[in-house]
Amino acid sequence: MSASLFDLTGRKAIVTGASRGIGREIAIALAGAGADVAITARDVASLNETADAIRALGRSAVPVALDVTDVAMCRSAITEAADQLGGVDILVNNAGIEQICRSLEVEEELWDRILDTNLKGAFFCAQAAAKLMAGRPGAIINLCSLTSEVGIPTAVPYGSSKSGLLGMTRALAAEWAPLGIRVNAIAPGYFRTAMTDVFYENEGWQSAMLSKIPMQRFGDLKDLRGAAVFLASDASAYITGHCLPVDGGFLASI
Repeated sequence: MSASLFDLTGRKAIVTGASRGIGREIAIALAGAGADVAITARDVASLNETADAIRALGRSAVPVALDVTDVAMCRSAITEAADQLGGVDILVNNAGIEQICRSLEVEEELWDRILDTNLKGAFFCAQAAAKLMAGRPGAIINLCSLTSEVGIPTAVPYGSSKSGLLGMTRALAAEWAPLGIRVNAIAPGYFRTAMTDVFYENEGWQSAMLSKIPMQRFGDLKDLRGAAVFLASDASAYITGHCLPVDGGFLASI
């Protein structure tokens, strides 16, 4: 009985920014739990490895081109993905960017690029998916961040986008609950990905960060699998508006 709560067989999922890193890991985790998965990225060719991994698990993989900063494309890509899958039950808003910059040096272009990708794009993908989910159970998972909860110097645009994403998660959860749509978030702690690799090249930074993590290690991408499947599945049927930190205890200890 407990295993069936996490079973996603027959579910249709869309994961944005799934060519690498966290998005790729979550897409494969959902497929491993039984879902067919549409995966998006700006460059469809970059999705080949993710698609192959999903198909190796016996599930359907649907690569779709999507630049989440383009609202019209958000709507059309989500609709295209759902059409090819035969519906949509799960959306994971993972596409995101980060660029370190001192706040006194932030230009409008950088601000707009980060906010348009991390927050605006997530909203319009969620809106498009919700219109297709309405009246049937659905789950939307947004990828928040430790910066949704704490301030990080030199990451003001990023932190603003992720704080906004947490607020959006809660507001949509309250508004869409009557439609049968749950909206939750995952806040990864310190995980080494292509986007964050620059930090890990600094041994001093690594030592400082590890001293703040009670579990005394950085996250492995596999550590995100269970959280994603949990929030996508019936195991979390009475949970909405929640942000689940996967951070080795970082937020609990500050």
